[in-house]
Amino acid sequence: MWWWPSNRGRAAMAGTLLVAMALASASCGYALAGRGSYLPAHIQTIGVPLFLNRTSVFEVEQRLTEKVRSELISRGKYRVLPEATSADAVLLGTITSIGIAPASFTDERQATRYQVIVTVSIELRDQVNNVVIWTNPSLAFRDEYEITTGESALDPNAFFGQSSNALERVSEDFARTVISAILEAF
Repeated sequence: MWWWPSNRGRAAMAGTLLVAMALASASCGYALAGRGSYLPAHIQTIGVPLFLNRTSVFEVEQRLTEKVRSELISRGKYRVLPEATSADAVLLGTITSIGIAPASFTDERQATRYQVIVTVSIELRDQVNNVVIWTNPSLAFRDEYEITTGESALDPNAFFGQSSNALERVSEDFARTVISAILEAF
């Protein structure tokens, strides 16, 4: 036998459901991404000196460092300095490798897209307490891009030399990834 509550019973069930949903959503822990920070409260200034470049790709360290600084500044919570001195924390980076590999091909076996892999050692150090807050000794950032085909397409120097737009996109995506990982504790 089917049972359907009266109007009063339906109103009570709806009220109970609303209260349960309100309680559940109040404790779920959701927040807007990019707005919080898991860094200690005493950190107000972050130094980001020029990253070290252990690759053969010319001046990539300048672009990556610049984009990381810009991403930190865009978060609006920290003062960003180009050096480690006078900073509450310092973000150090070493670009250890950059590689390019074909990612997709035409029926004629010609590469149409390439995957760029940038590997960086990153460390955020609290200079006040002299402790490492966040580190990743081999952060690998991967993304796919269309680039000019040819014999030199797999050479990172040729890739970034031919297409500064590709370096710009890689740098912006890398900076967003790194700063989100640091500030949002991922």
